[in-house]
Amino acid sequence: MPEPAAKSSRAASNSPEMTVSELSGAIKRALEDGFGYVRLRGEISGYRGPHSSGHAYFGLKDDKAKIDAVIWKGNFQKLRFKPEEGMEVIAQGKITTFPGSSKYQIMIDTLEPAGAGALMAILEERKRKLAAEGLFSEERKRRLPFWPAVVGIVTSPTGAVIRDMLHGFNERFPAHVVVWPVRVQGEGSAAEVAAAIRGFNAIPPGSRIPRPDVLIVARGGGSLEDLWGFNEEIVVRAVAESAIPLISAVGHETDWTLIDLVADARAPTPTKAAEWAVPMFSDLVEETEKLELRLKIAVRRSVENHRTHLKAAARGLPRPEDLVAMPRQRFDAVDRRLGRALLANTRAHGMRHAKLAARLQPRLLEIRVSRAADRLEALARRSGDGLARLTAQRRTRLERLSGRLTPELVRGRLGRASERVESLTERARRALENGIAARRRVLDGSSGMLRSLSYQSVLGRGYALVRDGAGQAVRSTGQVMAGAVLSVEVADGRFAAQALEGGAAAVSPTPNAAQPSAAAPAPRKRDGGGSQGSLF
Repeated sequence: MPEPAAKSSRAASNSPEMTVSELSGAIKRALEDGFGYVRLRGEISGYRGPHSSGHAYFGLKDDKAKIDAVIWKGNFQKLRFKPEEGMEVIAQGKITTFPGSSKYQIMIDTLEPAGAGALMAILEERKRKLAAEGLFSEERKRRLPFWPAVVGIVTSPTGAVIRDMLHGFNERFPAHVVVWPVRVQGEGSAAEVAAAIRGFNAIPPGSRIPRPDVLIVARGGGSLEDLWGFNEEIVVRAVAESAIPLISAVGHETDWTLIDLVADARAPTPTKAAEWAVPMFSDLVEETEKLELRLKIAVRRSVENHRTHLKAAARGLPRPEDLVAMPRQRFDAVDRRLGRALLANTRAHGMRHAKLAARLQPRLLEIRVSRAADRLEALARRSGDGLARLTAQRRTRLERLSGRLTPELVRGRLGRASERVESLTERARRALENGIAARRRVLDGSSGMLRSLSYQSVLGRGYALVRDGAGQAVRSTGQVMAGAVLSVEVADGRFAAQALEGGAAAVSPTPNAAQPSAAAPAPRKRDGGGSQGSLF
Protein backbone atom coordinates (compact mmCIF):
# COMPACT_ATOMS: atom_id res chain seq x y z
CA MET A 1 0.00 0.00 0.00
CA PRO A 2 2.74 2.54 0.70
CA GLU A 3 4.27 2.06 -2.77
CA PRO A 4 1.26 3.19 -4.93
CA ALA A 5 0.86 6.29 -2.79
CA ALA A 6 4.51 7.13 -3.28
CA LYS A 7 4.22 6.63 -7.08
CA SER A 8 1.15 8.92 -7.24
CA SER A 9 2.90 11.69 -5.36
CA ARG A 10 5.96 11.39 -7.62
CA ALA A 11 3.72 11.60 -10.77
CA ALA A 12 1.96 14.69 -9.47
CA SER A 13 5.23 16.34 -8.64
CA ASN A 14 6.52 15.63 -12.18
CA SER A 15 3.47 17.42 -13.92
CA PRO A 16 4.35 20.92 -15.23
CA GLU A 17 2.80 23.84 -13.37
CA MET A 18 0.26 25.97 -15.33
CA THR A 19 -1.32 29.28 -14.50
CA VAL A 20 -5.06 29.80 -14.72
CA SER A 21 -4.62 31.94 -17.83
CA GLU A 22 -2.54 29.26 -19.51
CA LEU A 23 -5.13 26.60 -18.75
CA SER A 24 -7.96 28.83 -20.02
CA GLY A 25 -6.02 29.54 -23.20
CA ALA A 26 -5.37 25.83 -23.74
CA ILE A 27 -9.08 25.04 -23.33
CA LYS A 28 -9.95 27.89 -25.72
CA ARG A 29 -7.58 26.58 -28.40
CA ALA A 30 -8.84 23.03 -27.92
CA LEU A 31 -12.49 24.11 -28.47
CA GLU A 32 -11.73 26.33 -31.44
CA ASP A 33 -9.52 23.73 -33.12
CA GLY A 34 -11.89 20.88 -32.32
CA PHE A 35 -15.12 22.47 -33.58
CA GLY A 36 -14.27 25.48 -35.75
CA TYR A 37 -17.40 26.84 -37.54
CA VAL A 38 -20.71 25.22 -36.66
CA ARG A 39 -24.39 25.70 -37.55
CA LEU A 40 -26.75 25.67 -34.59
CA ARG A 41 -30.53 25.56 -34.59
CA GLY A 42 -32.22 26.89 -31.50
CA GLU A 43 -34.54 29.43 -29.92
CA ILE A 44 -33.29 32.89 -28.99
CA SER A 45 -33.53 33.47 -25.24
CA GLY A 46 -32.73 36.51 -23.09
CA TYR A 47 -32.41 38.96 -25.99
CA ARG A 48 -32.88 42.58 -24.87
CA GLY A 49 -31.65 44.40 -27.96
CA PRO A 50 -28.11 45.46 -28.86
CA HIS A 51 -25.82 46.69 -26.10
CA SER A 52 -24.72 50.32 -25.94
CA SER A 53 -21.46 49.18 -27.54
CA GLY A 54 -23.36 47.80 -30.54
CA HIS A 55 -22.76 44.11 -29.68
CA ALA A 56 -25.66 41.74 -29.04
CA TYR A 57 -25.66 39.16 -26.25
CA PHE A 58 -28.26 36.39 -25.80
CA GLY A 59 -28.59 32.62 -25.59
CA LEU A 60 -29.60 29.78 -27.91
CA LYS A 61 -31.56 26.95 -26.34
CA ASP A 62 -33.58 23.89 -27.08
CA ASP A 63 -35.57 21.66 -24.77
CA LYS A 64 -32.45 20.22 -23.08
CA ALA A 65 -29.53 22.66 -23.25
CA LYS A 66 -28.52 26.29 -23.69
CA ILE A 67 -25.41 28.03 -25.05
CA ASP A 68 -24.41 31.69 -24.79
CA ALA A 69 -24.13 33.62 -28.03
CA VAL A 70 -22.62 36.95 -29.05
CA ILE A 71 -22.84 38.96 -32.27
CA TRP A 72 -20.18 41.61 -32.69
CA LYS A 73 -21.19 45.09 -33.85
CA GLY A 74 -19.84 44.72 -37.39
CA ASN A 75 -21.68 41.44 -38.00
CA PHE A 76 -24.88 42.70 -36.33
CA GLN A 77 -25.20 45.57 -38.82
CA LYS A 78 -24.90 43.13 -41.74
CA LEU A 79 -27.64 40.73 -40.60
CA ARG A 80 -30.61 40.44 -42.91
CA PHE A 81 -32.84 39.37 -40.00
CA LYS A 82 -32.47 41.01 -36.62
CA PRO A 83 -32.83 38.64 -33.65
CA GLU A 84 -36.05 38.68 -31.68
CA GLU A 85 -36.95 37.06 -28.38
CA GLY A 86 -38.38 33.55 -28.88
CA MET A 87 -37.45 33.34 -32.61
CA GLU A 88 -36.20 29.96 -33.82
CA VAL A 89 -33.09 30.58 -35.88
CA ILE A 90 -30.14 28.88 -37.53
CA ALA A 91 -26.89 30.50 -36.44
CA GLN A 92 -23.50 29.97 -38.02
CA GLY A 93 -20.37 30.92 -36.15
CA LYS A 94 -17.31 29.89 -34.21
CA ILE A 95 -17.21 28.11 -30.85
CA THR A 96 -14.91 29.80 -28.36
CA THR A 97 -14.58 30.48 -24.64
CA PHE A 98 -14.68 33.56 -22.49
CA PRO A 99 -11.84 33.12 -19.97
CA GLY A 100 -13.14 35.88 -17.74
CA SER A 101 -16.06 33.72 -16.59
CA SER A 102 -14.92 30.20 -17.58
CA LYS A 103 -17.76 29.58 -20.05
CA TYR A 104 -17.97 28.72 -23.69
CA GLN A 105 -20.05 30.56 -26.28
CA ILE A 106 -20.66 30.89 -29.99
CA MET A 107 -19.61 34.01 -31.93
CA ILE A 108 -22.31 34.29 -34.60
CA ASP A 109 -21.43 35.51 -38.09
CA THR A 110 -24.74 34.86 -39.88
CA LEU A 111 -28.26 34.41 -38.58
CA GLU A 112 -31.41 33.34 -40.41
CA PRO A 113 -34.85 32.11 -39.39
CA ALA A 114 -35.29 28.38 -39.19
CA GLY A 115 -37.37 27.71 -42.32
CA ALA A 116 -40.09 29.50 -44.25
CA GLY A 117 -42.57 28.92 -41.45
CA ALA A 118 -40.60 31.21 -39.16
CA LEU A 119 -40.40 33.87 -41.87
CA MET A 120 -44.14 33.69 -42.43
CA ALA A 121 -44.76 34.01 -38.70
CA ILE A 122 -42.57 37.13 -38.60
CA LEU A 123 -44.31 38.47 -41.69
CA GLU A 124 -47.80 37.92 -40.24
CA GLU A 125 -46.82 39.54 -36.95
CA ARG A 126 -45.41 42.56 -38.75
CA LYS A 127 -48.48 42.73 -40.95
CA ARG A 128 -50.79 42.81 -37.93
CA LYS A 129 -48.70 45.52 -36.30
CA LEU A 130 -48.71 47.81 -39.34
CA ALA A 131 -52.39 47.17 -40.06
CA ALA A 132 -53.23 48.24 -36.50
CA GLU A 133 -51.55 51.58 -37.27
CA GLY A 134 -53.84 52.06 -40.30
CA LEU A 135 -51.11 51.92 -42.96
CA PHE A 136 -53.09 49.46 -45.11
CA SER A 137 -56.42 51.32 -45.06
CA GLU A 138 -58.01 52.07 -48.42
CA GLU A 139 -58.96 55.62 -47.38
CA ARG A 140 -55.36 56.82 -47.45
CA LYS A 141 -54.62 55.50 -50.97
CA ARG A 142 -54.64 57.96 -53.88
CA ARG A 143 -55.56 57.71 -57.55
CA LEU A 144 -52.73 57.44 -60.09
CA PRO A 145 -52.27 60.39 -62.48
CA PHE A 146 -53.69 59.73 -65.95
CA TRP A 147 -50.80 61.24 -67.89
CA PRO A 148 -47.61 61.55 -65.79
CA ALA A 149 -44.89 63.73 -67.30
CA VAL A 150 -42.10 62.09 -65.27
CA VAL A 151 -41.98 58.50 -63.95
CA GLY A 152 -39.59 57.56 -61.14
CA ILE A 153 -38.47 53.93 -60.89
CA VAL A 154 -36.74 52.37 -57.86
CA THR A 155 -35.03 49.14 -58.99
CA SER A 156 -31.72 47.56 -59.92
CA PRO A 157 -30.17 49.19 -63.00
CA THR A 158 -28.60 45.91 -64.19
CA GLY A 159 -31.55 43.52 -64.07
CA ALA A 160 -33.99 42.53 -66.76
CA VAL A 161 -36.81 44.37 -64.96
CA ILE A 162 -35.71 47.85 -65.95
CA ARG A 163 -35.18 46.81 -69.58
CA ASP A 164 -38.66 45.28 -69.77
CA MET A 165 -40.20 48.40 -68.22
CA LEU A 166 -38.35 50.79 -70.55
CA HIS A 167 -39.43 48.63 -73.51
CA GLY A 168 -43.00 48.86 -72.26
CA PHE A 169 -42.77 52.66 -71.97
CA ASN A 170 -41.40 52.90 -75.52
CA GLU A 171 -44.17 50.72 -76.91
CA ARG A 172 -47.05 52.37 -75.07
CA PHE A 173 -46.08 56.00 -74.61
CA PRO A 174 -42.54 57.45 -74.50
CA ALA A 175 -42.15 59.15 -71.11
CA HIS A 176 -39.37 60.83 -69.14
CA VAL A 177 -38.11 58.06 -66.84
CA VAL A 178 -35.81 58.69 -63.85
CA VAL A 179 -34.20 55.56 -62.38
CA TRP A 180 -32.88 55.48 -58.82
CA PRO A 181 -30.47 52.50 -58.73
CA VAL A 182 -30.72 50.30 -55.63
CA ARG A 183 -30.00 46.75 -54.57
CA VAL A 184 -33.19 44.73 -54.52
CA GLN A 185 -31.77 41.75 -52.62
CA GLY A 186 -29.24 41.14 -49.89
CA GLU A 187 -27.82 43.17 -47.04
CA GLY A 188 -28.79 46.85 -47.00
CA SER A 189 -31.34 46.56 -49.80
CA ALA A 190 -34.24 47.68 -47.60
CA ALA A 191 -32.40 50.81 -46.46
CA GLU A 192 -31.49 51.69 -50.06
CA VAL A 193 -35.09 51.29 -51.28
CA ALA A 194 -36.44 53.42 -48.42
CA ALA A 195 -33.79 56.08 -49.09
CA ALA A 196 -34.69 56.11 -52.80
CA ILE A 197 -38.41 56.65 -52.08
CA ARG A 198 -37.67 59.46 -49.64
CA GLY A 199 -35.13 60.92 -52.08
CA PHE A 200 -37.68 61.15 -54.89
CA ASN A 201 -40.11 62.89 -52.51
CA ALA A 202 -37.39 65.34 -51.45
CA ILE A 203 -36.84 66.63 -55.01
CA PRO A 204 -38.36 70.14 -55.15
CA PRO A 205 -40.51 71.14 -58.13
CA GLY A 206 -38.61 72.99 -60.84
CA SER A 207 -35.20 71.58 -59.90
CA ARG A 208 -32.58 70.33 -62.37
CA ILE A 209 -33.72 66.75 -61.79
CA PRO A 210 -37.47 66.66 -62.52
CA ARG A 211 -39.79 65.58 -59.72
CA PRO A 212 -41.72 62.41 -60.68
CA ASP A 213 -45.49 62.42 -60.90
CA VAL A 214 -45.66 58.69 -60.07
CA LEU A 215 -43.21 56.19 -58.51
CA ILE A 216 -42.72 52.48 -59.31
CA VAL A 217 -40.88 50.12 -56.94
CA ALA A 218 -40.02 47.09 -59.10
CA ARG A 219 -38.26 43.74 -58.74
CA GLY A 220 -38.50 40.36 -60.44
CA GLY A 221 -39.85 37.24 -58.82
CA GLY A 222 -38.06 35.18 -56.20
CA SER A 223 -38.39 33.26 -52.99
CA LEU A 224 -39.63 34.66 -49.72
CA GLU A 225 -36.06 35.19 -48.58
CA ASP A 226 -35.17 37.02 -51.79
CA LEU A 227 -38.14 39.37 -51.44
CA TRP A 228 -37.70 39.89 -47.70
CA GLY A 229 -36.16 43.35 -48.09
CA PHE A 230 -39.55 44.64 -49.28
CA ASN A 231 -41.16 43.31 -46.08
CA GLU A 232 -38.92 45.42 -43.85
CA GLU A 233 -40.67 48.01 -41.73
CA ILE A 234 -38.41 50.83 -42.95
CA VAL A 235 -39.56 50.27 -46.55
CA VAL A 236 -43.24 50.02 -45.62
CA ARG A 237 -43.12 53.29 -43.66
CA ALA A 238 -41.26 55.05 -46.48
CA VAL A 239 -44.02 54.03 -48.91
CA ALA A 240 -46.70 55.19 -46.46
CA GLU A 241 -44.98 58.58 -46.06
CA SER A 242 -44.58 59.14 -49.82
CA ALA A 243 -46.43 62.20 -51.11
CA ILE A 244 -46.08 60.91 -54.69
CA PRO A 245 -48.50 58.14 -55.80
CA LEU A 246 -46.64 54.81 -55.80
CA ILE A 247 -47.11 51.53 -57.66
CA SER A 248 -45.72 48.31 -56.14
CA ALA A 249 -44.39 45.87 -58.77
CA VAL A 250 -42.41 43.38 -56.68
CA GLY A 251 -42.35 39.77 -57.82
CA HIS A 252 -44.81 37.95 -60.00
CA GLU A 253 -48.56 37.79 -59.63
CA THR A 254 -48.43 35.04 -56.98
CA ASP A 255 -45.81 36.84 -54.89
CA TRP A 256 -46.78 39.44 -52.31
CA THR A 257 -44.96 41.72 -49.91
CA LEU A 258 -45.98 44.25 -47.30
CA ILE A 259 -45.43 47.21 -49.62
CA ASP A 260 -48.14 45.74 -51.90
CA LEU A 261 -50.62 46.43 -49.08
CA VAL A 262 -49.50 50.00 -48.37
CA ALA A 263 -48.85 51.17 -51.96
CA ASP A 264 -51.49 53.15 -53.86
CA ALA A 265 -51.63 50.40 -56.52
CA ARG A 266 -50.20 46.87 -56.82
CA ALA A 267 -49.20 45.62 -60.27
CA PRO A 268 -48.89 41.85 -60.84
CA THR A 269 -45.62 42.31 -62.79
CA PRO A 270 -43.18 45.18 -63.43
CA THR A 271 -44.24 45.27 -67.10
CA LYS A 272 -47.87 45.67 -66.05
CA ALA A 273 -46.80 48.53 -63.74
CA ALA A 274 -45.32 50.34 -66.77
CA GLU A 275 -48.63 49.84 -68.60
CA TRP A 276 -50.56 51.25 -65.63
CA ALA A 277 -48.25 54.25 -65.22
CA VAL A 278 -48.75 55.73 -68.71
CA PRO A 279 -51.60 55.47 -71.21
CA MET A 280 -51.29 53.65 -74.55
CA PHE A 281 -50.30 56.10 -77.28
CA SER A 282 -52.27 54.26 -79.97
CA ASP A 283 -55.30 54.14 -77.67
CA LEU A 284 -54.98 57.88 -77.09
CA VAL A 285 -54.73 58.52 -80.83
CA GLU A 286 -57.72 56.26 -81.51
CA GLU A 287 -59.70 57.83 -78.70
CA THR A 288 -58.74 61.30 -79.93
CA GLU A 289 -59.88 60.45 -83.46
CA LYS A 290 -63.15 59.08 -82.11
CA LEU A 291 -63.68 62.21 -80.04
CA GLU A 292 -62.78 64.39 -83.04
CA LEU A 293 -65.31 62.55 -85.21
CA ARG A 294 -67.96 62.82 -82.52
CA LEU A 295 -67.17 66.52 -82.16
CA LYS A 296 -67.52 67.11 -85.92
CA ILE A 297 -70.80 65.22 -86.03
CA ALA A 298 -72.06 67.11 -83.00
CA VAL A 299 -71.06 70.48 -84.47
CA ARG A 300 -72.66 69.63 -87.84
CA ARG A 301 -75.83 68.46 -86.13
CA SER A 302 -75.92 71.56 -83.97
CA VAL A 303 -75.48 73.84 -86.99
CA GLU A 304 -78.27 72.03 -88.86
CA ASN A 305 -80.56 72.29 -85.86
CA HIS A 306 -79.88 76.01 -85.52
CA ARG A 307 -80.42 76.53 -89.26
CA THR A 308 -83.76 74.71 -89.11
CA HIS A 309 -84.88 76.75 -86.09
CA LEU A 310 -83.76 79.95 -87.81
CA LYS A 311 -85.77 79.16 -90.94
CA ALA A 312 -88.85 78.33 -88.88
CA ALA A 313 -88.49 81.55 -86.94
CA ALA A 314 -87.97 83.52 -90.16
CA ARG A 315 -91.20 82.13 -91.59
CA GLY A 316 -93.09 83.16 -88.48
CA LEU A 317 -91.77 86.74 -88.51
CA PRO A 318 -93.58 89.49 -90.64
CA ARG A 319 -91.85 91.38 -93.45
CA PRO A 320 -89.79 94.43 -92.51
CA GLU A 321 -92.08 96.66 -94.63
CA ASP A 322 -95.09 95.43 -92.67
CA LEU A 323 -93.34 96.08 -89.37
CA VAL A 324 -92.47 99.68 -90.35
CA ALA A 325 -95.75 100.57 -92.12
CA MET A 326 -97.89 101.22 -89.06
CA PRO A 327 -95.32 103.30 -87.15
CA ARG A 328 -94.66 105.30 -90.32
CA GLN A 329 -98.39 106.03 -90.73
CA ARG A 330 -98.66 107.13 -87.09
CA PHE A 331 -95.62 109.34 -87.58
CA ASP A 332 -97.19 111.06 -90.61
CA ALA A 333 -100.45 111.68 -88.70
CA VAL A 334 -98.57 113.14 -85.75
CA ASP A 335 -96.53 115.32 -88.12
CA ARG A 336 -99.66 116.86 -89.61
CA ARG A 337 -101.21 117.43 -86.20
CA LEU A 338 -98.01 118.93 -84.85
CA GLY A 339 -97.93 121.66 -87.56
CA ARG A 340 -101.51 122.72 -86.85
CA ALA A 341 -100.91 122.61 -83.10
CA LEU A 342 -97.84 124.85 -83.37
CA LEU A 343 -99.78 127.47 -85.33
CA ALA A 344 -102.68 127.42 -82.85
CA ASN A 345 -100.31 127.69 -79.89
CA THR A 346 -98.52 130.65 -81.46
CA ARG A 347 -101.81 132.50 -82.04
CA ALA A 348 -102.99 131.82 -78.46
CA HIS A 349 -99.75 133.14 -76.94
CA GLY A 350 -99.91 136.22 -79.21
CA MET A 351 -103.40 137.07 -78.06
CA ARG A 352 -102.45 136.66 -74.41
CA HIS A 353 -99.40 138.85 -74.88
CA ALA A 354 -101.56 141.57 -76.45
CA LYS A 355 -103.97 141.52 -73.51
CA LEU A 356 -101.14 141.76 -70.99
CA ALA A 357 -99.45 144.56 -72.94
CA ALA A 358 -102.70 146.60 -72.80
CA ARG A 359 -102.80 146.25 -69.01
CA LEU A 360 -99.11 147.07 -68.46
CA GLN A 361 -99.17 150.89 -69.09
CA PRO A 362 -96.43 153.25 -67.60
CA ARG A 363 -99.12 155.39 -65.90
CA LEU A 364 -100.22 152.50 -63.73
CA LEU A 365 -96.65 151.82 -62.66
CA GLU A 366 -96.06 155.52 -61.83
CA ILE A 367 -99.18 155.61 -59.65
CA ARG A 368 -98.07 152.53 -57.69
CA VAL A 369 -94.58 153.98 -57.19
CA SER A 370 -96.04 157.33 -55.97
CA ARG A 371 -98.27 155.59 -53.47
CA ALA A 372 -95.38 153.56 -52.15
CA ALA A 373 -93.26 156.71 -51.74
CA ASP A 374 -96.04 158.47 -49.77
CA ARG A 375 -96.40 155.47 -47.52
CA LEU A 376 -92.65 155.33 -46.94
CA GLU A 377 -92.56 159.02 -45.93
CA ALA A 378 -95.43 158.50 -43.47
CA LEU A 379 -93.63 155.53 -41.90
CA ALA A 380 -90.41 157.58 -41.64
CA ARG A 381 -92.22 160.38 -39.79
CA ARG A 382 -93.83 157.87 -37.40
CA SER A 383 -90.50 156.19 -36.75
CA GLY A 384 -88.82 159.55 -35.93
CA ASP A 385 -91.58 160.53 -33.51
CA GLY A 386 -91.50 157.15 -31.77
CA LEU A 387 -87.71 157.21 -31.46
CA ALA A 388 -87.83 160.70 -29.91
CA ARG A 389 -90.45 159.64 -27.36
CA LEU A 390 -88.50 156.44 -26.45
CA THR A 391 -85.28 158.44 -26.08
CA ALA A 392 -86.94 160.95 -23.75
CA GLN A 393 -88.38 158.17 -21.58
CA ARG A 394 -85.04 156.40 -21.32
CA ARG A 395 -83.25 159.68 -20.50
CA THR A 396 -85.75 160.48 -17.71
CA ARG A 397 -85.34 157.01 -16.18
CA LEU A 398 -81.57 157.29 -16.38
CA GLU A 399 -81.61 160.65 -14.60
CA ARG A 400 -83.72 159.20 -11.77
CA LEU A 401 -81.36 156.24 -11.38
CA SER A 402 -78.27 158.45 -11.44
CA GLY A 403 -79.75 160.57 -8.66
CA ARG A 404 -80.21 157.48 -6.49
CA LEU A 405 -76.67 156.12 -7.11
CA THR A 406 -74.61 158.52 -4.90
CA PRO A 407 -71.19 157.56 -3.36
CA GLU A 408 -72.49 158.19 0.18
CA LEU A 409 -74.95 155.32 -0.12
CA VAL A 410 -72.22 152.89 -1.25
CA ARG A 411 -69.88 154.02 1.53
CA GLY A 412 -72.64 153.46 4.12
CA ARG A 413 -73.36 149.96 2.90
CA LEU A 414 -69.62 149.15 2.92
CA GLY A 415 -69.27 150.38 6.48
CA ARG A 416 -72.18 148.34 7.73
CA ALA A 417 -70.80 145.21 5.97
CA SER A 418 -67.34 145.76 7.50
CA GLU A 419 -68.81 146.02 11.00
CA ARG A 420 -70.78 142.83 10.45
CA VAL A 421 -67.66 140.98 9.24
CA GLU A 422 -65.72 142.08 12.35
CA SER A 423 -68.57 140.93 14.59
CA LEU A 424 -68.76 137.54 12.88
CA THR A 425 -64.96 137.18 13.12
CA GLU A 426 -65.01 137.81 16.87
CA ARG A 427 -67.86 135.36 17.36
CA ALA A 428 -66.02 132.69 15.34
CA ARG A 429 -62.83 133.21 17.41
CA ARG A 430 -64.73 132.83 20.67
CA ALA A 431 -66.57 129.73 19.39
CA LEU A 432 -63.27 128.15 18.33
CA GLU A 433 -61.65 128.83 21.70
CA ASN A 434 -64.67 127.43 23.55
CA GLY A 435 -64.66 124.30 21.35
CA ILE A 436 -60.93 123.73 21.93
CA ALA A 437 -61.38 124.17 25.67
CA ALA A 438 -64.28 121.71 25.77
CA ARG A 439 -62.32 119.07 23.80
CA ARG A 440 -59.29 119.62 26.06
CA ARG A 441 -61.47 118.96 29.13
CA VAL A 442 -62.81 115.77 27.54
CA LEU A 443 -59.25 114.68 26.61
CA ASP A 444 -57.99 115.38 30.14
CA GLY A 445 -60.82 113.38 31.61
CA SER A 446 -60.15 110.46 29.25
CA SER A 447 -56.43 110.59 30.06
CA GLY A 448 -57.14 110.49 33.79
CA MET A 449 -59.52 107.58 33.36
CA LEU A 450 -56.94 105.77 31.19
CA ARG A 451 -54.28 106.26 33.85
CA SER A 452 -56.63 105.06 36.58
CA LEU A 453 -57.62 101.95 34.59
CA SER A 454 -54.10 101.13 33.34
CA TYR A 455 -52.34 98.17 34.90
CA GLN A 456 -49.29 100.42 35.58
CA SER A 457 -51.35 102.27 38.21
CA VAL A 458 -52.19 98.91 39.78
CA LEU A 459 -48.47 98.05 39.80
CA GLY A 460 -47.82 101.42 41.47
CA ARG A 461 -50.08 100.41 44.36
CA GLY A 462 -47.74 97.46 45.16
CA TYR A 463 -49.02 94.71 42.89
CA ALA A 464 -46.91 92.63 40.45
CA LEU A 465 -47.64 91.19 36.94
CA VAL A 466 -46.34 87.63 36.46
CA ARG A 467 -45.71 86.20 32.93
CA ASP A 468 -44.56 82.74 31.88
CA GLY A 469 -41.74 81.91 29.46
CA ALA A 470 -44.01 82.56 26.44
CA GLY A 471 -44.87 86.07 27.66
CA GLN A 472 -48.45 85.15 28.63
CA ALA A 473 -49.92 86.49 31.90
CA VAL A 474 -50.19 83.90 34.66
CA ARG A 475 -53.81 83.88 35.82
CA SER A 476 -53.89 80.67 37.92
CA THR A 477 -51.51 78.27 39.66
CA GLY A 478 -52.34 75.61 37.08
CA GLN A 479 -50.34 77.54 34.50
CA VAL A 480 -47.08 77.28 36.51
CA MET A 481 -45.01 74.14 36.89
CA ALA A 482 -42.21 73.53 39.37
CA GLY A 483 -38.94 74.90 38.03
CA ALA A 484 -40.61 77.19 35.43
CA VAL A 485 -38.88 80.51 34.78
CA LEU A 486 -41.24 83.45 35.25
CA SER A 487 -41.01 87.15 34.46
CA VAL A 488 -42.28 89.46 37.23
CA GLU A 489 -43.07 93.08 36.37
CA VAL A 490 -43.43 95.72 39.15
CA ALA A 491 -43.87 99.46 38.99
CA ASP A 492 -40.24 100.32 38.33
CA GLY A 493 -39.02 97.31 36.22
CA ARG A 494 -38.90 93.57 35.67
CA PHE A 495 -36.99 90.64 37.14
CA ALA A 496 -36.93 86.88 36.58
CA ALA A 497 -38.13 84.30 39.05
CA GLN A 498 -38.21 80.50 39.21
CA ALA A 499 -41.16 78.58 40.66
CA LEU A 500 -40.18 76.13 43.44
CA GLU A 501 -42.20 73.31 44.85
CA GLY A 502 -44.38 74.61 47.67
CA GLY A 503 -44.85 78.05 46.03
CA ALA A 504 -41.48 79.59 47.08
CA ALA A 505 -39.55 81.36 44.33
CA ALA A 506 -35.83 81.99 44.06
CA VAL A 507 -35.42 85.47 42.65
CA SER A 508 -32.53 86.31 40.35
CA PRO A 509 -32.27 89.55 38.43
CA THR A 510 -32.44 89.30 34.62
CA PRO A 511 -29.73 90.89 32.49
CA ASN A 512 -30.34 94.52 31.58
CA ALA A 513 -33.35 94.64 33.96
CA ALA A 514 -33.69 97.28 36.67
CA GLN A 515 -33.10 96.02 40.22
CA PRO A 516 -36.27 96.40 42.27
CA SER A 517 -36.10 98.73 45.25
CA ALA A 518 -38.39 96.54 47.32
CA ALA A 519 -39.84 93.07 47.08
CA ALA A 520 -43.35 92.83 45.75
CA PRO A 521 -45.92 91.86 48.31
CA ALA A 522 -47.07 88.29 48.20
CA PRO A 523 -50.48 87.82 46.63
CA ARG A 524 -53.24 87.41 49.10
CA LYS A 525 -55.22 84.23 49.17
CA ARG A 526 -58.95 84.40 49.05
CA ASP A 527 -61.23 82.58 51.40
CA GLY A 528 -61.75 79.88 48.78
CA GLY A 529 -58.01 79.07 48.75
CA GLY A 530 -57.51 80.13 45.10
CA SER A 531 -54.81 82.46 43.75
CA GLN A 532 -55.29 86.12 42.94
CA GLY A 533 -57.51 86.69 39.89
CA SER A 534 -56.54 88.56 36.72
CA LEU A 535 -56.00 92.31 37.05
CA PHE A 536 -57.37 92.84 33.53
